[in-house]
Amino acid sequence: MKKTVALPRSLAALVAVCSLCLGSCAQSSYQPAPVPQVLKDVEILAADSMEGRLPNTPGHAKAQQYLLKRFQQVGLQPVGGQYQHTFTFSPRGSSVTVPGVNLVGVRTGSSPKKIVVTAHYDHVGTRNGQIYNGADDDASGIGAILALAEHFKNEKPKHTLVFVAFDAEEQGLVGSKAFVSNLPFPKEDILLNVNLDMVSISDKNELYASGTYHYPWIRQLVEQVKLPEQFRLSFGHDRPEQGHDDWTLQSDHGSFHQAQIPFLYFGVEDHPHYHKESDEFQNIHQSFYLKAVEVILKAVQVLDEKLPE
Repeated sequence: MKKTVALPRSLAALVAVCSLCLGSCAQSSYQPAPVPQVLKDVEILAADSMEGRLPNTPGHAKAQQYLLKRFQQVGLQPVGGQYQHTFTFSPRGSSVTVPGVNLVGVRTGSSPKKIVVTAHYDHVGTRNGQIYNGADDDASGIGAILALAEHFKNEKPKHTLVFVAFDAEEQGLVGSKAFVSNLPFPKEDILLNVNLDMVSISDKNELYASGTYHYPWIRQLVEQVKLPEQFRLSFGHDRPEQGHDDWTLQSDHGSFHQAQIPFLYFGVEDHPHYHKESDEFQNIHQSFYLKAVEVILKAVQVLDEKLPE
């Protein structure tokens, strides 16, 4: 990212009480509750084995294969017979052309009009021998779109939902620009882009919904979402006079905005782990993240139900 649901559950254990009988103690048993799949997805994508998910590296290819498997597991259908939306680009500071791969899956709704839900799966790789795993940026967004796709597997949406895992966001929104310039369906069918980038770390338990300065009618819908306890949903970071704090063009939603497609961006403010080797799974705020995914899901449900066509 360029800017400087599952319901919340904690890991619990059921422990059998040790009872004394004739001087002997029965064996105690420990059975942890299941870890939500959304946390598993983030942990796997942010593992050292993914090597920071820099495009055109073995770790990046491994992440891509994992996501292809997960797209199939959550019941997303390919577009035109394939999930891959390919393009080429030159990484920053290089004249070499390398391949990029966006992953696209569809949940068909009652209407052909579309809401495109996005996050990016690339990160910055390694620097000075250190792996930058990008748990918040943006394994958290990818985990969230997979959770949403899983939910809508069992709840047919009104509109067709298109889920896209973008590549090469860290190279300058390259994957989303390639997607918007070569859409696999008519641009006129897209009602809205909902972009998720960095949604799992906040000391203030605060998630931002950005973009409503440009599209105020979206705010009226999102404000209908009932929030969990100790969770704050704020609006902002989308006004031109805010300079660098204006996030309008700072993640993949910017590519849609520049193509005159409305967007809603969910994200947190910068934190000490941003683009640092400390952006690890163990440093995400799990309770906040699960609440954020819940809120994003509810927002998409409201938008799906009430968006004007």
